[in-house]
Formats: sequence, C-alpha cells, structure tokens
Amino acid sequence: MATAPTPPVTLVIFGASGDLTRRLLVPAIINLTRSGLVGDDLHILGVGIEPGDDASLVTRLDSFLAGLEEPVLPEKDDAWRRLRERVSYIAGDFTKDEIFLSIKKRLESAHCSNAAFYLAVPPQFFGPIVEKLAEHGLTREVDGCFRRIAIEKPFGTDLASARALNACILGKVAESQVYRLDHFLGKETVQNILTARFANMMIEALWNNNYIDHVQITAAETVDVGTRGKFYDATGALRDMVPNHLFQLLAMIAMEAPNGFGAEAIRTEKSKVLSALRIYTPEEATEHAVRGTYTAGTLNGSNITAFRETKDVSPDSKTETFVATKLYVDTWRWAGVPFYLRTGKAMTARDTEIVVTFRQVPFAQFRETDVKRNLPPNKLVIQVQPDEGLSIEISIKAPGLSVDTVPVSLDFRYADKFDIGKMTGYESLLYDLFIGDQTLFQRADGIEAGWAAVQPFLDIWAKSAERPDPYAPGSMGPASAEDLIRKDGREWHELGVMLHNQTHNKT
Repeated sequence: MATAPTPPVTLVIFGASGDLTRRLLVPAIINLTRSGLVGDDLHILGVGIEPGDDASLVTRLDSFLAGLEEPVLPEKDDAWRRLRERVSYIAGDFTKDEIFLSIKKRLESAHCSNAAFYLAVPPQFFGPIVEKLAEHGLTREVDGCFRRIAIEKPFGTDLASARALNACILGKVAESQVYRLDHFLGKETVQNILTARFANMMIEALWNNNYIDHVQITAAETVDVGTRGKFYDATGALRDMVPNHLFQLLAMIAMEAPNGFGAEAIRTEKSKVLSALRIYTPEEATEHAVRGTYTAGTLNGSNITAFRETKDVSPDSKTETFVATKLYVDTWRWAGVPFYLRTGKAMTARDTEIVVTFRQVPFAQFRETDVKRNLPPNKLVIQVQPDEGLSIEISIKAPGLSVDTVPVSLDFRYADKFDIGKMTGYESLLYDLFIGDQTLFQRADGIEAGWAAVQPFLDIWAKSAERPDPYAPGSMGPASAEDLIRKDGREWHELGVMLHNQTHNKT
C-alpha cells in the first residue's frame, strides 16, 4: 500500500541556524521531498537569533549541503532546488513578543493554516516558547487546521523538572498536540522491533522469563565530549542517554502486545513498562549501578584528552561519561529477568545494540560429552546503529565423528536487502509529525516514569564524595562495569562483534 503524502503545512523551526536544522532536519525533508511524501505545499519558516533574512538562511543551508560527502546542489538536485524556494527566515529574540507577532503574520498569509513548531533550541526555552505560542493564539486549532509542537530531548533534568515542564506545556496545549522526540525511534531497526516480535510466532512465544535469561542494551560511542564540555559536565551520561534513548529501546523490547497499532495503544503499553521499572532504595541503587569517566589516551590514532581536563569541564568534576545499570521490569512476563544497560563516550566501538540472551538448554542428553562446556546460550542481537540489522546466534554440530558443537550466527543486514539510502533517522519522525501520528513520540506519563526510575541514582551520586571510576579510551568502560554483571555469572556482549561478522561475511 502506497504511503500518502503529507497535508500542506508550515514547519516553523526555532533555532533554524543551528546544527540540528542543517545537519538533520533539512536533509530529512529533502529525502521526503525526493520520495514524494512531502510536496510543494510544505514551507519552512526558520526562526533564529542570528541576524539575516530569507536569502541568508538559504545561503547557509546551501553551503552546508554542498560540503557533504555526497554534495546536495540545487542545480543537480531537483528536490532541494524546489524546497529552497519555500524557505524563509525571521531573526529575533524568541523570548520577546515581537517575533511571535511576526510568525503569526507569516502564518496568516500562508496558503494553509496548518503549522508544526519544531523547538530545536536549548531546553530552558521549551516552556517559555510554548507559553508565548499559546499567548499569541498560535496553538489554537480552528477550521480543521492543526497546530503541533515538536520538542527535542532532554525533556527535564530529573523527575521534578520533567513534571514541572509537562505541567507548563500541558497547561497551554493538549497532549495530542505535543510530539516529544527521541531520534532513536526514527531508526528502521527500532521501528522493526515491534514487527519482529509480534509478526513472528517463533520469537513472541519465547519472549518471557521462562526462556529469556537477561537483556543487555548498549549505546557506545567512540567520540569524546569534544567541544561540548560545558553541556556535558552539567548533564552526564545517565541524564543524556538513559531515561530517553535506552528506556525507549527497553520499552520496545518489554512491552505487551498492543490491542492495535494505533499511536495511543502502543504508547500506553510502553508507558506501562516504564511505570513497572523497579524504583530502588538508596542501598539498592548503589549496588545496581556504576559510573565511569574516561582518562587521557589514544583512540583510533587520535589523542584523547581526559574528561576532567576538557575545556569548560571542572577539574573537580564528578560527572560521569559512562554508566551501567541493572534494572528490573516488575511484570508477570519479566519477573526476575535483569535488564543491563550501559552507555559511554570514548569506548572501543560505535555500537548501539540490544542483546537478548536466552536460557541454557538442559544438558541431560549431553552428559557423556564435552558439549556442556562449549554450548553458549542462544542470543538475538538487534543492531540499531551503525549497519542496522539482526543476528541470531545458535549452536550446531561441527563436522566430524564426535559430537562437538560450534556457535554460528545467522545475520540480516538492512543494507544488503533494501535500499535505505542516506537517511538521517528524522524522516519518519517528521512525516509522522505532519500527518499527526504520535506512535514514535513520548507521552507525558512515560517521560515521568523514566525519570522516576533513574532518580535514585541521581540522588545517591549527588550526595557522594566519590568520583566516577576511571577507564581508558578505547575500552569497554571501567572495571566496575564488568564486576556489575560478572557477579551475576554473566558477561557483557563484546562491542562491535556483529559489525565484525558483517564485514567478514562480505569479504
């Protein structure tokens, strides 16, 4: 069935001269234009503090797109040539009334009153912008036209601030108008988790604590903090990644089957999972989480400056660049199954993956052989990025007269089967924003449930005088992370293994 194009809409981007707009949003809209999913009735109205006019924004975008690895040039790319004619810009302070009056005037003169406001700005402006939009009547939906607000992460810095931000926003607009983004949910593999689970009986039948031993979710980066020292020192790995990215992946894995694939049915099941995350006591939080900070070293031939020696980072910083946690989802399906989560900077590989490890098979039939020592558990590895794909690890008999088993991997890689092109991951999110599908966006109760689960860790670390454990660039994190999982008799999945297998298979 063909996907219908979006309705006419003006996309108002607050922070239009920033990195997010030129690197992800505009390329995604160009891709949607090429595919015919948005037409010439989509207009972009950029709003930014930098002085300029319509032509200056187009010139900045031209310059960036021309410098890409695969340059996008208006004289060669019909989609960008057409789109750039519908890009306009308003310069000014978006905490002042004047800019909202200008936006209102532009929208009143537009061919269609549909508008989506994209807040690509620092989080301290989320609440004030929504309040100003409502104050000037820009969020009012009349005559069948929609007004929607897309908000980037981080949505709050702890449970209290997330609740306050939700209260502020939902005091001005309806939940149905709010689209809280998590760009991980735009990735094909993440969206495919639900299909892989619920369209395959052989998977869903085993998807419970009778057969699954534990689940690992990893989001590792090889890059260091770089020039984002000030932001990262105030944020840390836990706030930056766990209550949003990693919890969204966890919710996809652990949710019950929805009664349909409508947005609210799926979001309700995901929120139930996040609400079922066990809230630890301070003692339990100390036992079930570790944190680390990378030291100076060399990674991929580049010198890495220690985090605490990075510009704009306090030399006495207690902020973590790595975190690992052990969590439980207290539902009937997942009772007793630990979920191990980890994320960090300057690690051995860029690798976002979910590893579902199944229980060991009974060994009665193998008691006269050496198989028991060589029979690893089955695993399902979902590779989120890079090189999206799936891998199933099983055991087979090696050729020969004796019963000897070897593990093998059955691999699927999206790029080998489908032409997914140079997608940014924002295409599906923007498309759904325009058509009004909230399936891939977070709801207020899910946001708050996620923060409630990590709040005990934030509290104990705020009171602790101890610094995070050190780890070398290019490692899998601090030794304490290995201890966290080894004390349960388990091991972390080696980072980059599926990527290595895919590269080996292609050669």
